[in-house]
Amino acid sequence: MDAAQAPAGVVVDVEALAGRGGSHAPAAPPKEPAWKRFLCHVGPGFMVSLAYLDPGNLETDLQAGSSHRYELLWVILIGLVFALIIQSLSANLGVVTGWHLAELCKAEYPTWVRICLWLLAELAVIAADIPEVIGTAFAFNLLFHIPVWVGVLITGSSTLLLLGLQKYGVRKLELLVALLVFTMAACFFIEMSIVKPPSKEVIHGLFVPSLSGSGATGDTIALLGALVMPHNLFLHSALVLSRNTPSSVRGIKDACRFFLFESGVALFVALLINICIVSVSGTICNSSKLSPDDSAKCSDITLDSSSFLLRNVLGKNSAVVYGVALLACGISSTITGTYAGQYIMQGFLDIKTKQWLRNLMTRSIAIVPSLIVAIIGGSSGAGRLIIIASVLFSTIWCIHCLSIQTAFTESSD
Repeated sequence: MDAAQAPAGVVVDVEALAGRGGSHAPAAPPKEPAWKRFLCHVGPGFMVSLAYLDPGNLETDLQAGSSHRYELLWVILIGLVFALIIQSLSANLGVVTGWHLAELCKAEYPTWVRICLWLLAELAVIAADIPEVIGTAFAFNLLFHIPVWVGVLITGSSTLLLLGLQKYGVRKLELLVALLVFTMAACFFIEMSIVKPPSKEVIHGLFVPSLSGSGATGDTIALLGALVMPHNLFLHSALVLSRNTPSSVRGIKDACRFFLFESGVALFVALLINICIVSVSGTICNSSKLSPDDSAKCSDITLDSSSFLLRNVLGKNSAVVYGVALLACGISSTITGTYAGQYIMQGFLDIKTKQWLRNLMTRSIAIVPSLIVAIIGGSSGAGRLIIIASVLFSTIWCIHCLSIQTAFTESSD
C-alpha cells in the first residue's frame, strides 16, 4: 500500500504490519549469527551522526571550550542521549511501517499543511547546509590557501561528485561517510593527545552539571541548539528502509534493536569527538602561555580563527590535522544534508526527478548565499553566516517538531 493511501490517525501495530510490503522481506527463521545480522544493519546510524559533527557544532564547541573550559561538557552528553532516543524512534518508525517520515506526513496532513511543512523542511535543510558549505570552504582555505569563495564553489561540485556513489547503492555512500567519521575521530584524538587536557577536569565537566561562568546559560542554549537536527528524523527513517527486514514480529523487533545499538555506537563516537573539540579549545584558550594576540582570538573564536590559533600554539602540523578533520566534517555533513533533502522532496511532493537534478537544486540554493557572503564579507562574514544559519535552523525546527508531536499524540489516542 502506498503511503498516500494510509488512513489518517492510524495506530501502528507490529503484529498487524508483520508480513506487509515496503522494506520487509519474506518471513524466515534467522540462520546467521546475531553479529552477522547486526553488521547488515550498520550504516544509517553513522550517516545521521554526522549532523552532530557538522561545522556548526564545531564552532559552538570551540566557543564553549574557550569561554568555560570543560564546564559545559555535560550539556553535550545530555543532548546526545536525547538524540539517541529520538533517532531510535525515527528508525523504528521506518522499520515498523515501511514508510519514511516525509511519506507519513504526506498521508497524515491535508494538502495546504503538507506544503507548508515541506517548505519549512526544505528551508531548514538549506539553513543547516550553509554552515557545512562555509566550514568546508574554510578547510580548503586552511589546507590549500585558496580564497573562501573558491572553496565554496569546490565544495558544491565535490559534493555532487561524491553523491554520485548513490548509483552504486546506498551502502557505498554509507561506507564513505563512516570512513570520514573515523577520519574526524582520529584527527581530533591526535589534537587532544598533543594538548593533553587534565582528565579529572574533563570527567568532572562531563558528569557534574554547572552554569557558574559568565554567559554560561547562553552558551548552553547554543550547544543544545546546535544539537537540534530534526532533518535527521526524515533521513534516519528513510535509510533504514534500504535493509530487508524479515516480515515477522521477531524480525521487526530484532531490526529495531540492531538499529538502536548501531545508533548508540555512532553517537558515542560523535560524543567523543565533541569532547575532544571542547577539551582542545578549553585547554589552549586558558593556557598561561598564550600571547596577547592569541588571547584576543580566543575571546571571539570561530572556525576560521581557531585554525590559526592551533597553528600558532601547537605548530604547523597540528593546524594541518585540524584542517583535514574540518574538511572531512564539512564534506560528510554536506553529503547527508543533501541526501535528507532528497527524501523530503520525494516524500512530501512525490516528485520523480533524477537524483543529479535534485542534488543540483538543493546544492545551488545553499551555495548562492554562502558565495555572496564569502565574496563580500570574506572569512569574517562567512563565519557570522554560520551562526545566523544555525540559529534559524534551530528555531524553525523546534516549532516544526512540536507540530509533528501533536499529530502523533492524536494518532495514539
